[in-house]
Amino acid sequence: MAVKFRDYYEVLGLPHSASADDIKRAYRQLARKHHPDLQPAAERARAAERFKEINEAYEVLSDPDKRGKYDALGASWKSGMDFTPSGGERASAGAGGWEDLGDVSDFFASVFGRGTGRTSRGGVRITIPGSDIEAELPVTLEELLHSARRRITLNGSRNLEVEIPRGAREGTVLRLAGQGEPGVNGGPPGDVYLRLRLVPHPRYRVAGDDLEMDLSLWPWQAVLGADVRVETPDGPVTLTVPPGTQAGRRLRLRGRGLPRPDGGRGDLYAVVRIVVPERPSAPEREAYEILKQRATAPADRAAVG
Repeated sequence: MAVKFRDYYEVLGLPHSASADDIKRAYRQLARKHHPDLQPAAERARAAERFKEINEAYEVLSDPDKRGKYDALGASWKSGMDFTPSGGERASAGAGGWEDLGDVSDFFASVFGRGTGRTSRGGVRITIPGSDIEAELPVTLEELLHSARRRITLNGSRNLEVEIPRGAREGTVLRLAGQGEPGVNGGPPGDVYLRLRLVPHPRYRVAGDDLEMDLSLWPWQAVLGADVRVETPDGPVTLTVPPGTQAGRRLRLRGRGLPRPDGGRGDLYAVVRIVVPERPSAPEREAYEILKQRATAPADRAAVG
């Protein structure tokens, strides 16, 4: 007997490459949205049909064996096309399963049998896991450098304690198990997922495990070399600038960067910038004039000769 092929991926709004987590997340959102008990009285009948489709799709795609069998039917089938199962695809019903376990579609029954569905009708009580909550959590560089605890507020009412672990980075996702939306009919609560976003720091830039900062030097410091005071995340240190240092050179301070999960740390790089006096004093101008004359004198003599 021909039945209408059902695209379970389309029912959940997912591509065929969806992961198990994608399927679970889509099911939670759709099941909660279309649960008949959460709809106005006038919408419950239509919601029940949609709810049945969602549960049937999840029943198949969340089970590796059923999903494999479903995918083996072939990518050429489209939703709504007539589908006639072969003998190998047709499953037996199982005694008493249909009336006890629920109202599955003819397509589902033709492939998997009527005794295996989890969808239901009538007085059967279905529990639905709560939805996950996803949010962005701004963090400072200091919180990434040192393990920190933060108190956050969800939905303007619930307060939660969040631990930012050592070695966390921009984009790290923290999971707070069981802190999401409550389930329906006793279903387990969802989770909270917090994606870390680094707030720009006035002094340091992040480059992987390393930090960068600008180091401003006077021309004579770059030419002659100098010992300069540098502020690091761990406090001030003295950095030796070699003679003849050029603008853009990166001077490394080992182990002054971000902590790694293995217990080590990245490095801090001081990037040299050469600065000149905006309003040089008379002695400074005189010194620069002397430098200019000495720098150009050999070239002048060569031209005369």
